[in-house]
Amino acid sequence: MFIQIISVGKLKEKYLTLGIAEYAKRLTPYLKFQMIEVADEKAPDNLSEAEVVQVKVREGERILAHIKSEAHVIALAIDGKLWSSEELAAELDRLGTYGTSHVVFVIGGSHGLSDDVMRRAQQRMSFGRMTLPHQLMRLVLTEQIYRAVKINRGEPYHK
Repeated sequence: MFIQIISVGKLKEKYLTLGIAEYAKRLTPYLKFQMIEVADEKAPDNLSEAEVVQVKVREGERILAHIKSEAHVIALAIDGKLWSSEELAAELDRLGTYGTSHVVFVIGGSHGLSDDVMRRAQQRMSFGRMTLPHQLMRLVLTEQIYRAVKINRGEPYHK
């Protein structure tokens, strides 16, 4: 299986970078894993609604440029489906067995994801109604992918 996380913005915090690197290393024996960062659109804080849409469109174009046609796309969105760790594991197992071996998770920037990216996604997943920093979400998602792999293999880690 090949899992990618495509996210908007450069990860700057060392503790997040180290955490992601640790889980990526742990995933290496089980699957191919890749983290792709696309540039965020530089914009002032006080944008109009139309300007926010334009920012999301430009970031969305950068995201979509990295998604292959055969990939199964799961967009992280507050309005997405809440999955338990076991449900994520089951979904990754189902996709690998019956769907596709290439899964892409997409994490938007501070304004979210464009309509085009949301239309490209086959599924939407939520980690809850709280808004989390997209940089932190990368670490949480990477850990959950690792947890899902361990659940599917029946190996110790998941409690």
